[in-house]
Amino acid sequence: MVEILITGAAGFIGFHLSRRLLAAGNDVVGIDNLNPYYDIRLKEDRLRILQKENSFRFIRLDIADREALSTLFAREKTRIVVHLAAQAGVRYSLTNPHAYLDSNLTGFLNILEGCRHAQVGHLVFASSSSVYGANTSMPFSVHDNVDHPVSLYAATKKANELMAHAYAALYKIPCTGLRFFTVYGPWGRPDMALFLFTRAILAGKPIDVYNEGRMQRDFTYIDDIVEGIVRVMDRTPAPDPAWNGAHPDPATSFAPYKIYNIGNNHPVALLDFIAILENSLGKKATLNLLPLQPGDVPATYADVDDLMADVGFKPATSIGAGIQQFVDWYRDYYKLE
Repeated sequence: MVEILITGAAGFIGFHLSRRLLAAGNDVVGIDNLNPYYDIRLKEDRLRILQKENSFRFIRLDIADREALSTLFAREKTRIVVHLAAQAGVRYSLTNPHAYLDSNLTGFLNILEGCRHAQVGHLVFASSSSVYGANTSMPFSVHDNVDHPVSLYAATKKANELMAHAYAALYKIPCTGLRFFTVYGPWGRPDMALFLFTRAILAGKPIDVYNEGRMQRDFTYIDDIVEGIVRVMDRTPAPDPAWNGAHPDPATSFAPYKIYNIGNNHPVALLDFIAILENSLGKKATLNLLPLQPGDVPATYADVDDLMADVGFKPATSIGAGIQQFVDWYRDYYKLE
């Protein structure tokens, strides 16, 4: 029997989570479609590391392929599903909207149907801090209403939360949604700021700094994200007896459903982030200051009180330590002095 199924296993978070679970002695089946949204060689290199483990099996599969995914669920009989596969990126959604519908909506529906028919014991799925959209009350709380997304990507992630709740209510599938806050670290995504900035600075090229540097992000180190996922996996949500339909709490439910933030709980100004990166690289950046881009939000800041209360964990990796870990990995991976 396969113990854990991870979608998006060749992705940034999926790779690190798979390594953690394999190291703990779990059997892991990873699925990924290896799409070319970013350099596929990075995904293949992650997979090569995972495939050294006998308890890891990889299946190349697109979650939008309903028949293939249905066959997989019927065959594997998994206990826990961690759904991380998605079309990521806010700016990419402005020019390639249909990719988000195929993966993030159709694909997620196929995951829910698979969990339903396979009677999966717990579905843990990735949401995003982007669902907070136009909210300005800080820190962002899972108990706040999030009905004002400012990108299609954010809208699909909010839709995932709603779809999961419907299946939890209808079919009693325990579902936990995790809103990740600006994940970074070794083996990260090349479309994210840290990767883009590092590459440009080392090449002596200017970096694009949006909102003229007046951005704040709750940067969260990958190991903290993984620790949060692992702890939540072991806590199957139950209906909240205190939930009241007259005053509905978006984070809990009468159904077996729960939402958590996983963020560092310490927003960092973008210009400070760049200064720390410059120090780690030993090289100054040339800044190309640009206005706020469509779909972007000026600041993110995670309230993690619920995560602390329920699983006893709060991300704590400092931005300085995390950036240094990334820079060390980047120099090693790309064979730089």
